[in-house]
Amino acid sequence: MILAAFARIGKRRSEVLSEFLQDAYNESNLMLSDWSTRPGPNWWATDTVTTTLVEGTATYTLSAATIQIVQAYLTVGSGSSAYNRVLGPMSTTDYTSLSQPTQQGFPTSFWFDRQTTPQITLWPVPDGSSTYTLSIRRWRQLQDTDVAGGVQPEIPWRFLDVFVWGLAARLAWIYAPEKAAAIEQRAEKAWSQAATNDE
Repeated sequence: MILAAFARIGKRRSEVLSEFLQDAYNESNLMLSDWSTRPGPNWWATDTVTTTLVEGTATYTLSAATIQIVQAYLTVGSGSSAYNRVLGPMSTTDYTSLSQPTQQGFPTSFWFDRQTTPQITLWPVPDGSSTYTLSIRRWRQLQDTDVAGGVQPEIPWRFLDVFVWGLAARLAWIYAPEKAAAIEQRAEKAWSQAATNDE
């Protein structure tokens, strides 16, 4: 895919030097970082994490790879009598406007505090009336490409062409600036088409 990206900016394989590959490696990881912050459609980079809640503890630390919470829900109780209840999101303003943020009860809402180390805060604060397990469906950071280790980018086949066009656009700004705007436009078209089909 890296050689294909160089070909799209007019660089033949025999012209691609080792430092070019290092630039491609760096640019591919920056591009995947950009993709992780775009709204949708990275559904292949979603997973579910669970945490057993503790009575009186409102805030729980999430993995730094957590980009956004798609959905949060509680499993109340255990065994055959357990049931799920979806939690509603609160904005920062909603949460800071609570008159009793430490009130305990059955959690109904969550506030996602997207910091370097993200956190989720529940309200009301979990009480001791039942066993609560929090499940979070999240968008997570895409894994880095590791050219030296032969690790492919963490993308599904339907985004391979998008990856090549996107990488070509980034490399064009370095190696073929006269072609950069046109290639960037083609890369955005590829992204738009794939993203639309992935919703």
